[in-house]
Amino acid sequence: MDLQELSDRQEITDLLTRYTRAVDTKSFDDLDTVFTEDAVLDYSGAGGPVGPPDEVVPWIAKGLAGFVRTQHVLGQISCAFEGPDRAAVTAYFTNPMVVIDPDGNESLWEVGGYYHHDVVRTPSGWRSTKIVDDVQWRRGF
Repeated sequence: MDLQELSDRQEITDLLTRYTRAVDTKSFDDLDTVFTEDAVLDYSGAGGPVGPPDEVVPWIAKGLAGFVRTQHVLGQISCAFEGPDRAAVTAYFTNPMVVIDPDGNESLWEVGGYYHHDVVRTPSGWRSTKIVDDVQWRRGF
């Protein structure tokens, strides 16, 4: 592994962190720094839509509106480079979310699985052209 690949891996990890931070802080405009304009977001594994960011991001925002806090935890990140400017990336995730019950108590709901991204190098850095939210388990729902 050379220095360029190490640098690319770190930049891709930063890209995934930007994605999860934008979602967890509900800073959805920040997703412009994550996805290309023609990206495909596939949330069918979570019961959601498949489409471009301008169609799918409002669904994400609506789905998270009932949670007072969310916190993604990313685990293993695998990067399979396809030439110098493309990679297939898979990241394990756990996503605990806090909801306020009708009685005023907090409940913890969780989702876990894999995020599969196709990423490309752009003049603005690495960007995702596709994400597949591959949900493997749920708790509390």
